[in-house]
Amino acid sequence: MSKVPKPNEIPLPPTEQPGAHDHLESASIGQLLDWMHGEQVAVDRAVKAAIPALEKFITALVARMKKGGRLFCIGAGTSGRLGVVDASECPPTFGVDPGLVVGLIAGGDGAIREAVEGAEDDGAGAWRDLAGHCPRPEDSVLGIAASGRTPYVVGGLQSAREAGLLTAALVCNPSTPAAAAAEHAIEAITGPEFITGSTRLKAGTATKLLLNMISTVAMVQLGHVSGNKMVDMKPANDKLVARGTRMVAEATGLSNEAAGALLRTHGSVRRAVEAHNPNKRGTHA
Repeated sequence: MSKVPKPNEIPLPPTEQPGAHDHLESASIGQLLDWMHGEQVAVDRAVKAAIPALEKFITALVARMKKGGRLFCIGAGTSGRLGVVDASECPPTFGVDPGLVVGLIAGGDGAIREAVEGAEDDGAGAWRDLAGHCPRPEDSVLGIAASGRTPYVVGGLQSAREAGLLTAALVCNPSTPAAAAAEHAIEAITGPEFITGSTRLKAGTATKLLLNMISTVAMVQLGHVSGNKMVDMKPANDKLVARGTRMVAEATGLSNEAAGALLRTHGSVRRAVEAHNPNKRGTHA
């Protein structure tokens, strides 16, 4: 008969293991800052190692989005908040519809500011939340969970995959249930945290970097960037109006005053440049 391990004999996943620095309360502010900065080396290594898996997922994602598919990012706690933040940046940055990239957090939007107890443990919760968006086979679901074990994420990925959606898991531990539930496993193994178990730190930073890469590369592939400029951005404040005016002026040779007027009339850098010179359609702004 095989021996059943005691709870304290079960190996802890990397994100739950004690970090390299102890007695933090006795360290100076300078020491704490230096130690925390040094921990970021592991983040860079983890993100770099995840790029091959990331490329495979983005390739499949873009193919579906070109057919009208949407991307849903699901998560709980810090992971859910990061997904919501990244999704919410896509419309103003790339001029896309708010429904193209959607962030869903366990417990609903209220959980962005205040934790909703027990929401992350509801294995059926994510699919219920997704159902409100009428998911289609061409859609994709990215489950975000530093631990890789969050029931909200694991259950959502399982249901989405059964329904024929493209699925990917973004996790920070190896060999997790979330990774097993998804077609694509993106594992950024960041190791023990500076404060044991506080995955808003190294794991959170790695997650944010990977989400940046997914949404940005996808939007470039979908044609929302020209050259290296966000030509479809929404000029929704003075800073963005000034940025858009500069881009229009550079592309057309117009004065800032004339470029600004053109931008205000047409609402985006791309449309303003195309209106000034129809021959520039599809070319760099």
